[in-house]
Parts: sequence; structure tokens; C-alpha cells
Amino acid sequence: MLLGKVIGSVWTTQKEKGMENVKLLIVQPLNSLKESVGNIVIAMDRIGAGVGETVIITQGLPAQKLTNEKNSPIDAAIIGIVDSFEVK
Repeated sequence: MLLGKVIGSVWTTQKEKGMENVKLLIVQPLNSLKESVGNIVIAMDRIGAGVGETVIITQGLPAQKLTNEKNSPIDAAIIGIVDSFEVK
């Protein structure tokens, strides 16, 4: 799992099977100091995250299993909206 900040949205008129009615958001991964790290990720969002929110994303097979479609092309999904976190 990764911590990230939602920085934008993606709109598409054509999608592969298994991605119908899927909201896509652009997420910038963050480190524990809330600094940007790595490349942006386009993640499926079914929980209602919005631009500016800190989220938890999962990637790979765990993300794909969140869809009802077998062999869905999803490789990242938002699985939580972070209210706060603390690092000591």
C-alpha cells in the first residue's frame, strides 16, 4: 500500500471491459513527511475521494480484485481516505 495525494481526475469516453462506470483519479505518492516521491499513479476510486485529499492506494492483484470483472485492467485502487497520520 502507498500513501498519496489526489492531484487530479481522468475522464475517458472509451474504456476497456471491466472499467465501465469507474472513476479514475491521479495520485501523487507521498513519503512519511508528506513529500512527493516517485511517479504519479492513475487509480480507480469507488469510495469518493477528491482532489487535495490524502489517500491510501493499493496496486496490482489486490486492486484488480476490487472489481467484479475477472482480468480487469485495473492496477491501482484507492482503498482509504486518510483523516490524519503520525510518524515518530
